[in-house]
Amino acid sequence: MLIVLTGIDGSGKSTAAQALVSAVQARGGAALLLNNHAGRRAMSVFSAKLGIRLPARAADAAETIFRVWNVLLNHLRTSRFDGLVVMDRHLYCQLALRAAKGLPRGRLLPWLLAALPAPDAVVHLEVDPRLAHERIKARGSDAESLEDLAAFDDGYRRLPEYPQFVTVDASVPAPELVRRLDALISQLPPRSMEGPLLAPN
Repeated sequence: MLIVLTGIDGSGKSTAAQALVSAVQARGGAALLLNNHAGRRAMSVFSAKLGIRLPARAADAAETIFRVWNVLLNHLRTSRFDGLVVMDRHLYCQLALRAAKGLPRGRLLPWLLAALPAPDAVVHLEVDPRLAHERIKARGSDAESLEDLAAFDDGYRRLPEYPQFVTVDASVPAPELVRRLDALISQLPPRSMEGPLLAPN
């Protein structure tokens, strides 16, 4: 089973993904965590230190290269793993970033989404951008403005794929979020790769 977690920065994707995989493994199940990062955090910190902001298209080009490479590699790993695979981020995230920046979707990413095996569910962690911003400031490892987070949130909601995402309230404490994700996944029946993505409840 393949589950993809999406959401804006500060929604708790990475923490929830790791905790979910650990919970399954603790019960004796087979679970694998795969990260589809695009280097945004490193570029954000680097740009902030230099006091510059990369042009939107240049940043998108660099992020897309890293993201596509990770997604392709991780889908190959998924095909060789028998158990639960949780992907932290996916191509949907890059499409949402493009929407947030006013960039076109392009042809490559939508084509890849159609060509790759579809996840059993894309679970979107919903959180108010203001709360996400507070979380980001508290961890102090990257820099994202409230305006960028709000635009990113809107970018996700404007994706044509968004109505098919399963949305989960990510404003709750991490242990409760993991419990809800665990319960959600336990209710998902595996499906054919040719079938549609799981519709929201």
